[in-house]
Amino acid sequence: MTPEPRIDEVQPATALPLGEVELIGANLGPNLYGPPVVVLGTHPAHVLMSRPGRLAFRIPENAGSGLIEVRTPAGVSNAAPMRIARELSGGLHPVTSPAVSRSGMIYATISGQRGKQTPVSVVRVSPDGRGTPFVTGILNATGLAFSPEGDLFVTSRAEGNVYRIDGAGESTLYAEGMGVATGAVFDSHGNLFVGDRSGTIFKIDPQRKIFVYATIEPSISAYHLAVDAEGTLFVTGPTLSSNDAIWAIDTHGEARVWYRGLGRPQGLALAANGDVYVTASLHGRRGLVRVTANGDSAIVVAGVNLVGVAFSPLGTTVLADNDAVYDLDLEVEGMAIF
Repeated sequence: MTPEPRIDEVQPATALPLGEVELIGANLGPNLYGPPVVVLGTHPAHVLMSRPGRLAFRIPENAGSGLIEVRTPAGVSNAAPMRIARELSGGLHPVTSPAVSRSGMIYATISGQRGKQTPVSVVRVSPDGRGTPFVTGILNATGLAFSPEGDLFVTSRAEGNVYRIDGAGESTLYAEGMGVATGAVFDSHGNLFVGDRSGTIFKIDPQRKIFVYATIEPSISAYHLAVDAEGTLFVTGPTLSSNDAIWAIDTHGEARVWYRGLGRPQGLALAANGDVYVTASLHGRRGLVRVTANGDSAIVVAGVNLVGVAFSPLGTTVLADNDAVYDLDLEVEGMAIF
C-alpha cells in the first residue's frame, strides 16, 4: 500500500497571492495512481514541482489564509497553516517601498511609464484599505520618505526633483538636480538622502545644501534606501547580476558590501533588532528576504512581483508589488529612528 503524504514544513508559511511556496515532507510526489493535488482552504493550487520529499506550488490568486493539504490517491496529508497577505488597494504602480505615517496611513505611488504623466501621483491608503488620491502633478513619482517633522517627501525620477507634500497633498519643490532620483530616506538629524540610480547618493542637509555623499555601482532601475539609528545608510540597486548586494554606507560616506547574494533587490526596511528585510530573489525564489547581521538569509514571505516593504507603527508589515499594497502580521517591530 502507498503511504499517505505528510507535510513537515512550509517554506515560507506566509505569502502573497501567486507566491511560490515549497512543502517539505514525505510521499509528496506522484505515484502509480496519479499526481498530487494541493488545496489551500477550498482553492486548488497549481503544482509546480513534486517529488517524494519536496513539493512546490503557487498560491491561488483568490485564496486567503487557511490550511494546506496534499491529496494523493493514497490519502490526504496532515493540514498545515498558511498566512496570505491581505490586499489593501490595487490598481497602483509602486516601484519601491510605500511610506507609512505615524498614524498608520500608507502612501504609495502610481509611478507610470517614464516621461508619462499619470492622473494621480501618490495614493493614501487607510489601514482598513480605503484608498484615496492624495498628490497630483508629479511626473514619475518614485521614492517616498517622511521627515522627522512628519512631512512627506517624493522624488521624481523623470525630473530629478524632490518635492515636499503638505497635509492637503499640495507639493512644493524642495531640491532639484538629483539625476534619476529614485530612493529617499531621512536620518534622525533631518538629513535627506536621495539615490541617483546612475551611481550617486546625495545628501541634502536641513538647510537644503546638497552634497555628493557616496558613489556605488549604477542600477538598471532604482536605488532603495533605509537608515538605522546610528546613521548607517543601507542601499540596494538591482543590476544585471544575479548576485547583487545590500550596501552599507557609514556616516563618513564610505560604502561597503554588507551582504551579497540577491537577485534584483529592491525595497528594504529595518527591523528593531537590526535585521534587514528586502524584496529580492534568493536562490531563485522571489519574496521578502530577511538578512541578519551575521549574514543568515531566508525568504519569509513568498511573492513573485514584490518591490517594496515598510513596517507600520500599528505593528503590521506593509508590502507592495507592482500593482497593489498589502498588509500582514509578521510579528516584526520596525526600527524607529525619530
